[in-house]
Amino acid sequence: MKLKLNPLCSALGAEVHGVDLSENYESSTMSAIKKAFHENIVLLFRKQSLTPAKQVEFTSFFGAVETHPLGSRVGAESQPEILVLENCADTPAPRNDFWHSDISFAECPPLGSVLHALEVPGEGLGDTLFCNMYKVFEDLSPGLQKTLEGLRALHSAEALVLRNNDNDNNAKPIDSVPDMVSHPVVLTHPETGRKALYVNPYFTESFEGWTSEESRLLIDWLTQLATRQKNIYRHHWRQGDLLMWDNRCAMHYAVYDYGSKSRLFHRSTAAGDRPV
Repeated sequence: MKLKLNPLCSALGAEVHGVDLSENYESSTMSAIKKAFHENIVLLFRKQSLTPAKQVEFTSFFGAVETHPLGSRVGAESQPEILVLENCADTPAPRNDFWHSDISFAECPPLGSVLHALEVPGEGLGDTLFCNMYKVFEDLSPGLQKTLEGLRALHSAEALVLRNNDNDNNAKPIDSVPDMVSHPVVLTHPETGRKALYVNPYFTESFEGWTSEESRLLIDWLTQLATRQKNIYRHHWRQGDLLMWDNRCAMHYAVYDYGSKSRLFHRSTAAGDRPV
C-alpha cells in the first residue's frame, strides 16, 4: 500500500492522510506506516479518535508497549500503559520545556512515543518541537564525527526525579534516583542503519572519562547545532491529532505557555533495544 504523505517541514516529519487508526487496518497499511515512520522520524495523523486500548494496539505494532519505568504519571484506568498528561487550574502539569529524548536514562530506552491530543489549550498554545538528530551528526566534520563515535555518555534520571518530587505539579513522586547508564554518543539506528547523535541536555550528565564541566560545554554546543531553526519541526496541536516520533533519532521540547488552561493527552511508548 502507498500512503499519501505531505512533508511537515524540510528537516523531518510527514502528515499521513486517509488513515483512520480506530478501524481495523490491514497489515499492508501498517507496513506502509512503519516504512514512513523510519523515513520521516515524526508522523502526524489528524482527526483521530482512539480509545486507550486502540492506542495501545496501534503502538504495539512498533514494539512492546511499556509503562514509564519510574511511574512518573498516572496511567489510564483501563490501560495502565497509557500515561495521562493533564493540565488544569488546580492540577498543573509538570514542565517538559527542555530538549530531550524520552527516558534515555534507561538501559533500553524507548523506540518511540505516541501522543494523542484529546483536549488542547487553544490555538498556538502548547506546541511541541522536534529536531533531527541524524542531520546534526551528518553535518559535523569527519574529524569530529570520528571523535564522537569513540565516546560514551552517562545518562541520569536525577533531573526528572527532582521535577516530579517538587510540589508544584501533578506528577507522581519518585522514591529514588536509579543508577546512571552508559550509551554510545553516536548510535546506529537498528532499522535504517543511519547514525544519529544520541545525547540530550536534560538526561545526559557527562561523557565517560570527562569532567562534568568539560562535558557540558560540548553537550550545550551540540544542542545548539541540533536545535537550529532549519533542523526543527514545530507542531501546532489540534484536538484529535495523533503524533508519533522516533526517540532514537529525534529530540523534542514541549512549550509550556498555557498556564491553567485545560490540556489532556494520552501517551503510549514502544519499547526499544539497548543503543549500539
